Amino acid sequence: MTTTTTRKRKKATPKTFKAAYDILKTNAADLQAQDEPDIDNLMTTVEESIAAYRVCETRINAVQQALDAAFADEEVVDGDE
Repeated sequence: MTTTTTRKRKKATPKTFKAAYDILKTNAADLQAQDEPDIDNLMTTVEESIAAYRVCETRINAVQQALDAAFADEEVVDGDE
């Protein structure tokens, strides 16, 4: 009996935080649900997850910078009074 493995196609890099976060959640759930590692698709899953992580990281850093700037502006305004 021959077993054929279906290779998972690498998805395009997500453009939004939500899309990237969904990829990370899905890939983590898929990996946790495996009784045996799916070595044929592991690199695709890892590469896809790294790309999604970078999108999330970039968005989180941008929000953090915006919040830091907003609070810094608020402190300057409060300090001038």
